[in-house]
Amino acid sequence: MLARKTAIVTGATRGIGKAIAAKLTEEKMNVVLVGSSNEIYKVEEELKGKGCNVTAIQADISNEQQVKEAVETTINTYGSLDLLVNNAGVGFFKLAEETTLEEWQKLFEVNVQGVFLCMKAVLPHMKEKRAGTIITISSDVARRTIANGSAYTASKYAVQGFSGAVSQEVREYGIRVGTINPGMVDTYFNNSQQGVPEKEDWLKVEDVANAVVYMASAPKHMVVDELMLHPLIQEYPNV
Repeated sequence: MLARKTAIVTGATRGIGKAIAAKLTEEKMNVVLVGSSNEIYKVEEELKGKGCNVTAIQADISNEQQVKEAVETTINTYGSLDLLVNNAGVGFFKLAEETTLEEWQKLFEVNVQGVFLCMKAVLPHMKEKRAGTIITISSDVARRTIANGSAYTASKYAVQGFSGAVSQEVREYGIRVGTINPGMVDTYFNNSQQGVPEKEDWLKVEDVANAVVYMASAPKHMVVDELMLHPLIQEYPNV
């Protein structure tokens, strides 16, 4: 169902984004890898070495011009765009009064403004073809609050609200918009290490990648508005 279609995955340099990109190539998709550093070209080389059809673009998703150029390059290269995965994000845990304005602004530039700009850039093309899927990798804190995470939680609540509103705006065009909200994932979040023993029972990046494929592969008449993912060991309130 996804074969020969084209996807953009932001934040594809490592962690969840890289796993999503790799999984989509297994589904025989053309995948455009977007990352903020030149490390994205190493991922391109690695996946091409496995026979995958990928293109890397170094871009800052909080920069409107760079986002527009990335989308234009995708369409010019592959002729179409079927799936956008908004995965790029940053986060940290601090008390509200210890959070600097610069940290707050950076968080919202990437987590919220980046999602807005990427959606804005792809929607005209998807509306014209009257089809497309947009998936944003958010967080379970888009549905609950946590201490020491006021800025991060606020950004994810914003993403959830924005995605829900856009979903209602574009359904008449056959475009599906949804979010995947994972709990604890064994990745590099908050400058931590991936694969350390204390994260053994956490979600794996492949779990999130599989959820993306599930959501993107839903039949045309169906939209998966939201998926909440948690490891069994994580304690969390009913949401």
